[in-house]
Amino acid sequence: MESEMMYELRRPKNIFPGKRYPALFVMHGIGSNEQDMIPLVHELEDSFFIFSIRGHLTHGPGFAYFTIRGLGKPNREVFDDGINKLASFIDYATENYEIDPEQLYLMGFSQGAIVSMTLALMLQKIKGVVALSGYIPQFIMDEYGIHPGNRLAVFISHGECDQVLPFNWGIENVNYFANLGVPVTFKDYPVGHTVSEQNRHDFQSWILNDLQR
Repeated sequence: MESEMMYELRRPKNIFPGKRYPALFVMHGIGSNEQDMIPLVHELEDSFFIFSIRGHLTHGPGFAYFTIRGLGKPNREVFDDGINKLASFIDYATENYEIDPEQLYLMGFSQGAIVSMTLALMLQKIKGVVALSGYIPQFIMDEYGIHPGNRLAVFISHGECDQVLPFNWGIENVNYFANLGVPVTFKDYPVGHTVSEQNRHDFQSWILNDLQR
């Protein structure tokens, strides 16, 4: 079985027969690609199977997982299709690699954070999410089936000077997950729509600590 999604894979350095490993599924921002995210997670390669997934839609010089019709307003049918493709890819990876199904993590920046949080709200099998500068579309909260697993934990970060997605949207993400009873770690940074070095250090530490949970 082949996946319809393109992806870059990093495997743990030492793989032992019969052992299963945590998996980290990484999603990029709009107009970027799967290579863009690899440097952010390089230090996690010894612990995880890392799948950096390319968006299936072309967007400028790069790719996207969905299109938008305005700020904070994804095109619903295109968004649903992208989410279904990503959910199917997680199933594909779990079936075809030495992955521990109890240790599935999602991470994304901007559009990647949006789809990561959405998948975590839909799929009960996700253990942890790192959402960097994203938001949860209103129709997700209103119309999607919300079924976060009882082991889900979330790391959310946002730049205080974000010129693309407002800082208060990051706060709203935190409140939404907290109201669902999901443990949330929130970090803010004096930057714009980007991932600072401190942010990178913080989310990597969070993931490695969460692995022990």
